[in-house]
Amino acid sequence: MRQSKEKPVLSATARRRMLKASIVNFFTNKHSNRSVAGSVLLLLFLVLFALLSLFPVLFMINNAFKPINELFIFPPKLFVMQPTLGNFADLFEIFANSLVPLLRYFFNTLFIVLVGSFGYIFLASMAAFPLAKFQFPGNALISKIIVMALMFSPSVTAVPSYVIMAKLGFIDTYWSIIFPAFALPLGLFLMSNFMSQVPNALIDAAKVDGAGYMKMLWTIVMPAVKPAWITLFIISFQGLWGTTGTNYIYKESIKPIAAMLSQIAASGSAIARAGALAAASLLMFIIPVTVFIISQSNVLQTMVTSGIKD
Repeated sequence: MRQSKEKPVLSATARRRMLKASIVNFFTNKHSNRSVAGSVLLLLFLVLFALLSLFPVLFMINNAFKPINELFIFPPKLFVMQPTLGNFADLFEIFANSLVPLLRYFFNTLFIVLVGSFGYIFLASMAAFPLAKFQFPGNALISKIIVMALMFSPSVTAVPSYVIMAKLGFIDTYWSIIFPAFALPLGLFLMSNFMSQVPNALIDAAKVDGAGYMKMLWTIVMPAVKPAWITLFIISFQGLWGTTGTNYIYKESIKPIAAMLSQIAASGSAIARAGALAAASLLMFIIPVTVFIISQSNVLQTMVTSGIKD
């Protein structure tokens, strides 16, 4: 009879021993040249850095629940003393009295974010595949132009982008924000670098099997570079989620929610609505952070393998 090969279940004592061994290994430095004192200093530095990174997040979360008198207290307090949900009630009251309902602003934002992000990945992948896997005249020149395009900030290209959108008739439409997002050079740069690391043997095997170029891209190459395009999705999502689009969109019915919040902040009653703005900042912060937390493993894998070459 064959014996079943089941993995043994570790007891609580065994798990505690493994945790203790990992901590001991960290401080004894069996795989590094650091001393115990160096390890302690490194650990303290990491803890301090983590606390500094969490400080703005904690401050924003507490501000969302502070009454108006605590928001303007000096010196400011990190933790709320008398928590309240009035800020969220004020925020929803503002949207209730608005000409455009809250759900419309959310729909506008989600449409811009999803169409812009998925279209960005689709076009970047389609362009990066021949650039990374095929040799043709001008291949090296195009790669250099992409690297040079990374140096231009959005403020430099703002006027040319507006002129192009006006010529295309995209002003006062969703496409005035979505279309420029398709042309960001970072996507083409990152995807071409990752696709160049995919073994050519996989491409050759697909050719022998009679696969076309589109099938090679979507069934072989794209699964192999999954960390890269998920990272692009997060970058595009965060960029489009916070955009106001006020330079291109003037109709209130198609503005994203960030534009509405910026109008509240710029209004004369901004001080009275400080609590509502604090609550809105928390709501705008939750969704991008949730998307990042879900996909962080792929982002870390992208950062680890981005410099590896065959």
